[in-house]
Amino acid sequence: MITQYKAHSLLRHIQHGWSFLHAERNEFIDLLPARQQLEEGYWYRGTADAVYQNKEIMQRHYRPEYVVILAGDHIYKMNYAQMLLDHVKSGARCTVGCIEVPREQAHAFGVMAVDEQFRITRFEEKPSHPPAMPGNPQRSLASMGIYIFNADYLYQTLEEAQTDPETSFDFGQDIIPAAVREGVAYAHPFGRSCMGFTADGEAYWRDVGTLDAYWEANIDLISTPPRLDPFDPNWPIISKHAQLAPARFKQSARHAGNVVENALIGGGCVIDSAQIHNAILSARVEVAPEAQIEASVLMPEVYVGRGCRLQRCVIDRGCRLPDGLTIGEDPQQDARYFHRSPNGIVLVTQEALANLPAVRQAAPIMAVPA
Repeated sequence: MITQYKAHSLLRHIQHGWSFLHAERNEFIDLLPARQQLEEGYWYRGTADAVYQNKEIMQRHYRPEYVVILAGDHIYKMNYAQMLLDHVKSGARCTVGCIEVPREQAHAFGVMAVDEQFRITRFEEKPSHPPAMPGNPQRSLASMGIYIFNADYLYQTLEEAQTDPETSFDFGQDIIPAAVREGVAYAHPFGRSCMGFTADGEAYWRDVGTLDAYWEANIDLISTPPRLDPFDPNWPIISKHAQLAPARFKQSARHAGNVVENALIGGGCVIDSAQIHNAILSARVEVAPEAQIEASVLMPEVYVGRGCRLQRCVIDRGCRLPDGLTIGEDPQQDARYFHRSPNGIVLVTQEALANLPAVRQAAPIMAVPA
């Protein structure tokens, strides 16, 4: 796993959540932060450069025949073995996972044109006029940011890119177009290997690189039926699980009871006479009486004060929301104190709360290490 900067919490999560792997069975996750390999000490200058800087480790310690390259900000369920099988059968040196998207939305992706054998004949990163799919002028094939390379071809192409003065050190900008020009790049339709289809037959894949997309992907977990089912026993989501008490729902004197509908509530949460609808509460969230939470995502160890009203928010880890705070009802007020996305999702951080006028901090609760 290759990381750029401020990766400590991510590295801890991987170390704790995936500690069941057995090195003696050749199961492992190596963590490769930036500025560890080259004497010059570059940060990773792009996605391709991140792999290039670790090429020596791959050649010396892993010695793979094929290399699968994945992005870290995508949500999907996929059987990579099927994509690898297609890669080998096609004789490709490079295979790009792809999804169908409406043509009017394709400008946000790397888009490809293919022939009848799905050999890529054209690849453009975020084009203003995306090419259409064969036989379907309303749809385009978009890159998922999932690549399989023959290892020797990958090493060769990375070396060549390093000597190009015009390189941007990026797979989508440099490496994939080079493979397309050589005629050795093929597309792999995601529907062939997807393990997580929605109720209407869509092969579920989301890029969560923006606040809006991150919020939408979380809300997908509690849609009816869920667009991505976290309870699927055939494809469990492996993660770190702290040893916590079950969630507790209590009713304070002189207050109505809890109303919780269509929500995911993490372990160690304490909900006291609150209303929660279409929301996700991570571990050890505490909600005081008379609070209302709607269509929001709360990270671990958040405290929601008495009478708070939250709509369409993402609340960062450890935030302490003072009594009576209202977020998501007044766009101008939200934009004044917090980050508000183009689609109206409000991101609340500890730094933003510290700058609120007359913030009253709630009593702290014990934090659980990341």
